[in-house]
Amino acid sequence: MGQYIFRRLLQSIPLFVIVSLVIFVLLQSAGDPLATMGGRVPPRAEDRERLRRQLGLDQPLMTQYLFWLIGNDWTTFDRDGDGEPETPGTRRGVLRGDFGNSIVTRQPAMEIIFERLPNTLLLMLTAEIIILSFALLIGVISAIRQYSILDNVLTGIAFITFSMPIFLVAFGLMYIFAVKFREWGLPYFPTISNPNDADNLRELIWVMTLPVVTISIISIAAYSRYIRSNMLEVINSDYIRTARSKGLTERSILYRHAFKNAALPLATLIGLDLPFLLGGAVVTERIFAWPGMGRLFIDHLGRSDYPVLMGLLMLITVAVVVFQLLTDIVYTWLDPRIRYS
Repeated sequence: MGQYIFRRLLQSIPLFVIVSLVIFVLLQSAGDPLATMGGRVPPRAEDRERLRRQLGLDQPLMTQYLFWLIGNDWTTFDRDGDGEPETPGTRRGVLRGDFGNSIVTRQPAMEIIFERLPNTLLLMLTAEIIILSFALLIGVISAIRQYSILDNVLTGIAFITFSMPIFLVAFGLMYIFAVKFREWGLPYFPTISNPNDADNLRELIWVMTLPVVTISIISIAAYSRYIRSNMLEVINSDYIRTARSKGLTERSILYRHAFKNAALPLATLIGLDLPFLLGGAVVTERIFAWPGMGRLFIDHLGRSDYPVLMGLLMLITVAVVVFQLLTDIVYTWLDPRIRYS
């Protein structure tokens, strides 16, 4: 197992380089960060050229990428021909932990990201716990009572909620539980959800309710259908019929035999979803003004702030690799037949 983990980590190194290069090229082609500087008053031509030199944007694309990756404190340039070398915002590079400063705020990019990270994790981990709890319950019940009235009702609700766009769910919940509840004189939920405004746990739960429900509804529908399909496949297997013939209780058959095997494909799905918790639910955070990483990405994407954007995307890339490795390790616990040499 140790050799397998070490080999996977070595294989991830070229993957990080390739992904970072592709993302860097795409972001550099997406827009001009200097276009949004100065607000509604565009910078003068001479100021624009000076800023391009200071930020290193006048260099070839691959040179900019090398600056971002390994830094530029090892070399200098004489751009104006006056015999005095210059360095474009000397920095140490990503390989030494320096993602650069935000073009918009001039703060370190990772400092901005880590300010928003706790809010995103709070929202998304809460939603993931609720999603798994309800999806497991609904999926198992639907599989046990296949084609019953309850199964048909749950299936219909799942198809309806899964087909709804998330912004429609968000605005619908906001209209009913915030706007209409206030008109009816009932306790209503806030339309702007900021965890920093909560003074205690009760207020925090109240503030988080609508964003969490918005994220959870669609995912519960998808997860529950996936669990139902896996459970049906497992409970109709020969070894389950053998367990029943031996006189084992239905509870023991479901939880000790069927569910553990049905959870193996589910582990893959969860392992793919968890890394993107770091990116946050972009639409939900935007609608409810939740100060998380999804909203941060949208705000800085509009201003082509590539140091912050690169930090966010590379953090997600690292999380994908790590969680896929953890998923492979979980496989060996769920299925003893799987072994990595």
